[in-house]
Order: sequence, then C-alpha cells, then structure tokens
Amino acid sequence: MTERRYSEDEVAAIFERAAEAQQTARRHLPPGEGMTLADLQEIGREVGIPPELVAQAAQSIYEPSRQPSRRFLGLPIGVGRTLDLDRRLSNAEWERLVVDLRETFDARGTVTTEGSFRQWTNGNLQALLEPTETGHRLRLRTVNGNARGLMAAGLGLLGVAAATLIAMVLKGRLADFGGVAFLMSMGLGMFGLGALRLPRWARRRRHQMEAVAARLALAAQSPSSTDTPPAIDKPTLEA
Repeated sequence: MTERRYSEDEVAAIFERAAEAQQTARRHLPPGEGMTLADLQEIGREVGIPPELVAQAAQSIYEPSRQPSRRFLGLPIGVGRTLDLDRRLSNAEWERLVVDLRETFDARGTVTTEGSFRQWTNGNLQALLEPTETGHRLRLRTVNGNARGLMAAGLGLLGVAAATLIAMVLKGRLADFGGVAFLMSMGLGMFGLGALRLPRWARRRRHQMEAVAARLALAAQSPSSTDTPPAIDKPTLEA
C-alpha cells in the first residue's frame, strides 16, 4: 500500500491545527510543570542541535545579569554578553576565539595583553578575557557611538530651538520663526536618524555575541589541548 500524500492545502491545515493544539496545551499546562533540560536536549537531538548548545541557551535564560544592555532614552545604545567558563583557555583557544571574533564581526581589531588579562577591540566593540577562581570569564560589549552622537546632537539643536522660541515669544518677534523651525527640523532629523538604526543594530550585535558565546562554551566542554594559560610576556601585540 502506498503512503498517502497530502496536498498543499491539507498540509497548511494540518500545521495550523497542530499549532493551535500546541498553544492550547501550553495554556493548560499546570503551574510548576513543564519540560526539563533533558527533555529539551532530547528534542534538540531530534532536530540536530547539540545538547551542549541547548544547555548553554537554557542557562542564559536564568542569567539576565549576564546580558547587560545600556539604554539612552529607552533605546538600546549598548549591548553585552558575559560568559563564565569552568577552566582557563589555552593560547591556541584564545587565538581561535580571536579568529571567530574577526569572522563574526567582520573586523580585524587589535589584540592587547595587560598582565593576565587579554582583550580584542575594534572601536567600541570589545572582547575581554579575565581570569576567575574557576577559569576564565569572557566579556563582550559594544556601544553605538555614532547613533548616540546623532541623538545627542539632535537633542542639542532642539534645546537651542526651544530656547530661541521662548526668547522670541517674550520679545514678540515671531516673524523670525522660520529659523527656529529649521533648527527644530534639523534636530528632529538627526535624532530620528540615530534612533531608527538602534533596534536593528542591537538585535544583530546581540545575536552575534550569543553565537560567539555559544561556540566558545561548546568548545570549552572538551579538555584543553594544553594546560598553558595565555602568555603574558608580551605587553602588547598588534593584530
């Protein structure tokens, strides 16, 4: 007997009903019940996701402080990600991390060493490797300086326009309102130009940092190829 094949309309209807059933089951899930990490990892295996990545993603949910976000007037002006490792990275692992950073952010950057601290920087984008009691901690952070500058300049022009308008009202010189209107339009334009690019930029940077952290966490699950910590004999090394 041949296996039945579903038409395009039937496939759409099947998945629509399955999604509705999933939402219903989720709403009726009793408090305190849900899926364990082992359940999530088993589902991940079925779709080809390594258990280690599932565990790393699950851990990140319960560590909101590990994902700092700087805001300016409610907009994400800066994002970051912190990852604690249970062991120290070797020289070779640090070098592979630098390669991953360069490929992920499409930037060469500069590598520097200060004592037992290492960092890779490219403008406002920073990756800091710090020693801890149990291993290493990686801090990823960046700030959109261009957007912040545009928004600050826009607010400054709006402030000048407002002060000028108040002075004109007090002196009864509203005939010169054209200049004030120009300043206000320039201020709004600059502020809007900086603000509009922030949400998309923040999402992209956050996803990139999460990807770097996930790959590093997965690589750190295996024993280090060498027990030698990152070298500290060279004070500065240009990338």
